Amino acid sequence: MAGRAKRKNKSIQDCFTENGKLKKARTNELKDVSTSTITSLQRDEMKELYSLEMPEDLYHFWDFCKELCPDNPRGALTDTLGLQLVGPFDVLAGAHKKLKTKPNLNLHCRYFYDPPEFQTIIRSDCSQLHFGYYRDTPDSLPSFVGENDAKKGCTITQMGENVFAAVYLYIQRKKKEKGSQKPDLESLEEKLQDKAEILGFSLEQKTKDMKQRDKKVVTKTFHGAGIVVPVDKNDVGYRELPETDAALKKICKAIAEAKTDEERIKAFGPIQEMITFVQFANDECDYGMGYELGMDLFCYGSHYFHKIIKQLLPLAYNLLKRSLFGEIVEAHLSNRSQEPVDQLAN
Repeated sequence: MAGRAKRKNKSIQDCFTENGKLKKARTNELKDVSTSTITSLQRDEMKELYSLEMPEDLYHFWDFCKELCPDNPRGALTDTLGLQLVGPFDVLAGAHKKLKTKPNLNLHCRYFYDPPEFQTIIRSDCSQLHFGYYRDTPDSLPSFVGENDAKKGCTITQMGENVFAAVYLYIQRKKKEKGSQKPDLESLEEKLQDKAEILGFSLEQKTKDMKQRDKKVVTKTFHGAGIVVPVDKNDVGYRELPETDAALKKICKAIAEAKTDEERIKAFGPIQEMITFVQFANDECDYGMGYELGMDLFCYGSHYFHKIIKQLLPLAYNLLKRSLFGEIVEAHLSNRSQEPVDQLAN
């Protein structure tokens, strides 16, 4: 009897030892993946090329795609999802090192309706659907990952707060399509879920932080993602435009579709009046008004508004201390095309 008790106690001790080893192994696993393989030199180079700080999920997703496809990480999602990693991922792949001159990467893979706040990181290989980080200021990390299809318009849809969430949500959509390769999609989905869980990245479309950000949005604008500006306790910082979105779109349509220059000049009347209101608003530190009008005109997409956008947006960004966005929109308007520009093409 005593021998059995002794053996039983030994068995329990062995279990504790084994559990300890498993716990230690799990801790080491978490420690191994918590830091990406990207070096500090690569991070510094990214900051120098973009003048933007990249979020950690970008680097971890690159590592994930290297695990999926070591020989071609940028194409790791192509066969399954028809997606290609671009933008900052091109830099991680060293594509910029082949060029003789320094490219303007803030124009790289910039689509027709992309506002300066939007930075493309993934694109479809057969359409103008693309995903990108959306930042409210140049010196902040992205507020969320957005999705836009430039062939359909300017709308930016929120797809979670990190790239893992965006791809996960896209997988859910693809699984519902007829003729989809569900086993391949489910395999990728499982691998992505496991990696995101280990790293602690949320796969929710709307996280708590994103909901908190929504409370700071002063107006949705035509693209729907909203803009954020500082507003003090006296409501100084933003004042509404005198027209609703629907009315402003109607005004824009009259200008863009005017049959004669005379008609177009007449149709510009309400816009000119709003520009006067913006000047008054800027004098009283309500910088959000010019920001909204400039962004709405940019999102409408007509070249007839480019001159006014160049007057409104760079000034608004400078007043808001977001000058990099002003530089981006000016460069974009000078090279605005229905097709995105590849700054890394040989």
